[in-house]
Amino acid sequence: MKEYVGMVAAQTAQVLLMIVSKSAIADGMSNYSFVFYSNALASLVLLPLSLIFHRSVNRPSLSLIVVGGFIVIGLLGFMAQITGYTGISYSSATLATTLLNLIPGFTFILAIICRMEIIQFGSSATQAKFIGTVVSVAGAIMVTLYKGPPILSSPLKSEILKNLTAQPSNWVLGGIFLAIDAVFASMYIIAQAFVLKKYPAEMIVMNAYCVVCTILSGLTSLVVEDDLSSYSLQPKKRLLSILYSGIFGSAFQVTVQAWCVRRKGPFFVAMFHPVGIVISTFIGVIFLGDGFYLGSLMGSIIVVIGFYSVMWGKAKEQKIVAVSKTEDEHAPLLQDVEEQMTRSSS
Repeated sequence: MKEYVGMVAAQTAQVLLMIVSKSAIADGMSNYSFVFYSNALASLVLLPLSLIFHRSVNRPSLSLIVVGGFIVIGLLGFMAQITGYTGISYSSATLATTLLNLIPGFTFILAIICRMEIIQFGSSATQAKFIGTVVSVAGAIMVTLYKGPPILSSPLKSEILKNLTAQPSNWVLGGIFLAIDAVFASMYIIAQAFVLKKYPAEMIVMNAYCVVCTILSGLTSLVVEDDLSSYSLQPKKRLLSILYSGIFGSAFQVTVQAWCVRRKGPFFVAMFHPVGIVISTFIGVIFLGDGFYLGSLMGSIIVVIGFYSVMWGKAKEQKIVAVSKTEDEHAPLLQDVEEQMTRSSS
């Protein structure tokens, strides 16, 4: 139950991150400076926490393979962030939310290739996971692309909502960047699972991840960026966006996701991305003055149905694995009893 609550909180943090990042980028802040400041602040937040929660007594030992894993997830995460924020700057947060729902499908395929997911095409568990993934993604796309008649309207209008719904400058190019972002994000989740299996200390792993992202974004920005004003934290909107992004969008969100990846696997984490659509819908209605439409209601119901289908398949799969482990544990004991009975009879 803790993992479900954690992922809902992480998805809520991600939805709010997309809102504040779009607001900061629309205000003139560059993608590279936003990634640099966010990960630098997250590194400072996670460093003392990692030393507190993972003391030297119970801290796993480092190896070259683990350090290499830190660099790999940092590189993949950096590429996902840069392509994602670039896509948002060219298009909109709405399109970004839609295309990020490709992550469950990509992650499912990569998990099968890496043998992290059990696939038996004749089993109901596999069928439930596959159908549920498709249904969830379809429901999430429906929420975004189909409005329908309004069910609930709000008189509240905000400046943030205007930024989110602003006319995109290049929708196609933005969509391409966001699709690439989904691929990198899926690869990052899978790589993160491998690293956490070797080094089960989430905060240390994510602190190293944020440090690598900070270094990469800093070096890249020195080459790419010419306008120093893009690094300014004024007006105050930029500073507030960085504070939220560093503390909640990076430090909190990625650490909770890493904890869930270690406990439940990468596909479990990826399946919460369609749920993020439902969360963003309610946040839009309550805080941003957006309307609640029939398409949002129908799509949210479809997302929930698909999500529960996947979770049912995962639960049944885990039950089968637990039963097989129990049988394997009892098998040697039964074999010894049979041998003793054979000896006594002879």
